[in-house]
Amino acid sequence: MTFTNRFKLSAMMFLEFFIWGGWFVNLGTYLIKNFKSSGSEVGAAYLTQSIGAIVAPFIIGLIADRFFSAQKILGVLHLLGGLLLWRASTSEGFTAFYPNILIYMILYMPTLALVNSVAFRQMDNPQKQFPPIRVLGTLGWIFAGFLVSWLSWDKLGSEAALVNTFKMSGTASLILGLFSFTLPATPPVKKGQQVSVGDVLGLDAIGLLKNKSYLFFFIASVAICIPLAFYYGFANVFLQDAGVKGSTITQSLGQVSETVFMICIPFFFVRLGVKKMLAIGMSAWVLRYVLFAYGNGDTNYWMLLGGIVLHGICYDFFFVTGQIYTDNLAGEKFKSSAQGFITLATYGVGMLIGSILSGKIYDSNVGSDGSIQWQSIWLVPAGIAAVVLVLFLLLFRDKKHVETQPGVDAEDAEIVL
Repeated sequence: MTFTNRFKLSAMMFLEFFIWGGWFVNLGTYLIKNFKSSGSEVGAAYLTQSIGAIVAPFIIGLIADRFFSAQKILGVLHLLGGLLLWRASTSEGFTAFYPNILIYMILYMPTLALVNSVAFRQMDNPQKQFPPIRVLGTLGWIFAGFLVSWLSWDKLGSEAALVNTFKMSGTASLILGLFSFTLPATPPVKKGQQVSVGDVLGLDAIGLLKNKSYLFFFIASVAICIPLAFYYGFANVFLQDAGVKGSTITQSLGQVSETVFMICIPFFFVRLGVKKMLAIGMSAWVLRYVLFAYGNGDTNYWMLLGGIVLHGICYDFFFVTGQIYTDNLAGEKFKSSAQGFITLATYGVGMLIGSILSGKIYDSNVGSDGSIQWQSIWLVPAGIAAVVLVLFLLLFRDKKHVETQPGVDAEDAEIVL
């Protein structure tokens, strides 16, 4: 891979996640402080991510893979997305704001797969070349958080300034949209081929659920995304209410932690195996929300920081390990469809349920005087994660060989857990 292509792909990843991190972290705070939105409305706004995740496979599988070059579709989606974010910034209430962000997320979520597609197609050694390029995405998210806090847009008492986060991300989206047309050519890989809805949704990998261990993992993956929705929707609102200065950059410590633990995954994976890795990840979810429940911005500030830093273990030990487990079990024939299937179930179904539930739990814990019972709110996702953890430990069998499923080669099925 040439230096020019490496630079372009790195810039692409940086902008891709700068855009998302620029507005998504503060969305709940913006809606509650500026529009006086209810928790259910915040949940509905974050639910757009799930809707986008459900629609994304159709845009990728039925359009991008068959008719148009990935970099051109990426450009068009980001140009339209930039306009939608600017339009969202001019909305005067939730009713006007919601359609813009809904359409935006339907357009944005497919770009997460598109940037990977553009990157992988230029590489001759993805295992070596992809990580240092992909890490620029995490840095982009962190830098967006740094800018929001450095410019004091998330400063306590200046909530109106948060509208600038949408303008900043919208501008970055327009820049990436134009820049995308200069990216290396990535023509459609299935041009002229017939693709079914089942292929698009990865339903041909449903046979993996016949393996009881994978079935329990699959159910746990969906269930653990319910607590995840609480964090996405209300963590920033909580930090601001607790009096944390620079709440956005403080929350970005979670992405720093994610980067560190991502590097450590191979080391832990070999020594701990799948079951212990997944269990540690779920345990971190329980601990994170307990720390949030009993932390505050004064004497127990360390608990808030601890809950944020645990994001690396929460995400990497469960989701990344789960992706590896799924990839190993699926075999060559079903690798792509299996990943699509688990993504649809987690970010689609799991996060959708979590977004609805978190909004209702928030609303039920807001007093008539506007006070918020955060301890009661955070103990709910802690309890859900704890139940999922216990059931997983009881039902997931930690064995050295996995029974062969239809379409799975025996040698591919034999994986050390």
